[in-house]
Amino acid sequence: MLVCVAAAFTPVAALGQESTPATIAADGQTEPRRVVIRFLTEGEFPPFNYYDDEGVLSGFNVDLARAICLEVGAACDIKVKPWEELLGALKRGDADAVIAAHRVTAGGLAEVDFSDRYFYTPGRFAGKTGEARPDLRPDELDGVTIGVAKGTAHEAFVRAFYRDSRIVLFENPELAREALQQGKVELIFDDAISLALWINGSLSRQCCEFKGDAFLEPKYFGDGLAMALPKNDPQIKTLINDALKKVRQSGRFQEIVERYFPVRIY
Repeated sequence: MLVCVAAAFTPVAALGQESTPATIAADGQTEPRRVVIRFLTEGEFPPFNYYDDEGVLSGFNVDLARAICLEVGAACDIKVKPWEELLGALKRGDADAVIAAHRVTAGGLAEVDFSDRYFYTPGRFAGKTGEARPDLRPDELDGVTIGVAKGTAHEAFVRAFYRDSRIVLFENPELAREALQQGKVELIFDDAISLALWINGSLSRQCCEFKGDAFLEPKYFGDGLAMALPKNDPQIKTLINDALKKVRQSGRFQEIVERYFPVRIY
């Protein structure tokens, strides 16, 4: 369950087009069907986009792009570029969409358009497995030691809402997790995605689990992840948003989530 802070403490053109019209635009005119959707991503951000042990491009974003193409009956052309080149390539018309876990920001909106959000990155608490923590409201964590990486949005969140807890700062999330394993802190607060990968990985040694619900507050954790789209191509935005909705409704979206995130992050 996603918990917003306000309620947290009360339980570009296509590569190819057919001449046969297939969709109706807002002005009532027919538009040609996309036969190829050109996606860009990058290859060094597991589990969203990365090369597997056999050198095959894989990841949540890659599978989602393919599901969208399948939904609209288009071929999928997915190419990799370095992160810093993605939006520039999109603006030049080298692609129809970028799917690389971009956060929706004011700066990004000045450059490109965005699809509907397809993923959120909430903050979550984790603690030792088996230790009961039925209530994580601030008044229930008075004096409890909470480890968090300093200089992060997660530090800002716990400082704002858990002022009576003992907040212990660490140089990075990895050190906070080590402290939790060693019993030096009772809870840690971090990004739910990286925490889920740690909890399910070998480094945690099965020590720990999520506690309580997920916190989703745009001020601290962003306004979600979306596909970057050209500003001058409303057709591709409509096409992708409609396909994304159908991928969700069919259940395929949840299948992809479970494939890459075996520990639920929400």
